[in-house]
Amino acid sequence: MTGTPVLGFAGGVLDRADQIRTNAQRLAESFADPRARLLVLDRLDPVLGEEDGLAWTVLPPGQDLGNFILLGVDQEGPAFVEIAGDIPHGGAFAPKVWEIAPLLQPQALALYGCARSLVDWHKRHGFCANCGAPTGVAKGGWSRLCPSCGAEHFPRVDPVTIMLAEHEGKILVGRQERFPPGRYSALAGFVEPGETIEEAVARELWEEAGIRTHSVRYVMSQPWPFPSSLMIACIGRTDDPALTLDLTELEDAKWVDLAGVRAALAGEADAPFRAPPPMAVAHWLLRHWVEEQG
Repeated sequence: MTGTPVLGFAGGVLDRADQIRTNAQRLAESFADPRARLLVLDRLDPVLGEEDGLAWTVLPPGQDLGNFILLGVDQEGPAFVEIAGDIPHGGAFAPKVWEIAPLLQPQALALYGCARSLVDWHKRHGFCANCGAPTGVAKGGWSRLCPSCGAEHFPRVDPVTIMLAEHEGKILVGRQERFPPGRYSALAGFVEPGETIEEAVARELWEEAGIRTHSVRYVMSQPWPFPSSLMIACIGRTDDPALTLDLTELEDAKWVDLAGVRAALAGEADAPFRAPPPMAVAHWLLRHWVEEQG
């Protein structure tokens, strides 16, 4: 993919066509549409097609609509993906995704991320959480319905705060053991029940780094299909920079000044850390903070 790097898995343009997936007749007509196409996946991994896009094929004849998800509709017609059988958990490490993703146009990568999350969700939610009975695909793959108790289940999205703390012209970055050598990033953690986004930011920074923060501000968000998170990027302030790290969560953390962050984003050899890649919202959060400094 050429041009300026963009945030990964965002920027989808496909009409999700809720008015079709909630209408049984229109959904069946879309499935029978001769223009209908099927997204090709290698289990949960993307397959590269032509012109920086994803690979597509025709819908096989005689298939059961209940095994497919209507991703949406565009000028080319309806787009579906199959709920495949033998797939790994969507949260598993996916090296092939990182090889192919930079080659895809942003809209294609966003569509793939949506498909990946939905397929994984279906494979892990085949039974009703209310009564334990097997569930069936409903609404074009955008819900599952229990024929036993009538409960309807919808694809989940898990909110995750990802944040920078700032203090007197510096920001806090941390690393986990699984990161590549030298890589530091923003701290992150799941939003828990009964929390606002701001409260989750403050709690995670306290738990992982031992700092009290305030004045939390939202910056941007990113869908993250590993398996189904929504990354909510924020920046908060602290009055006391003293760190007490939770070493079960972080291998290291440090304060970095503006010059150091600029050097990291530029990929300079003597930068104090390696920045996360442009596909990740943490990269753009660092860029946002640099731009704020003027």
